[in-house]
Amino acid sequence: MELFFTAIGLVLFIEGLVYAGFPVLVKKMASQIHVTPEHILRLSGFCAMVIGLIIVWLSYS
Repeated sequence: MELFFTAIGLVLFIEGLVYAGFPVLVKKMASQIHVTPEHILRLSGFCAMVIGLIIVWLSYS
């Protein structure tokens, strides 16, 4: 359970860092999301999941 809360905390920290550091970029990306095809969004999400799993796997190796 400790690992779960650590992971959630890191996600919130990194997301907050992006919003605080690059608000103009976040607004620009948010305005583009409705015109981005679903298959591109799905592929991006899948790639992010795979990269995240690889990072977690490497950190425990």
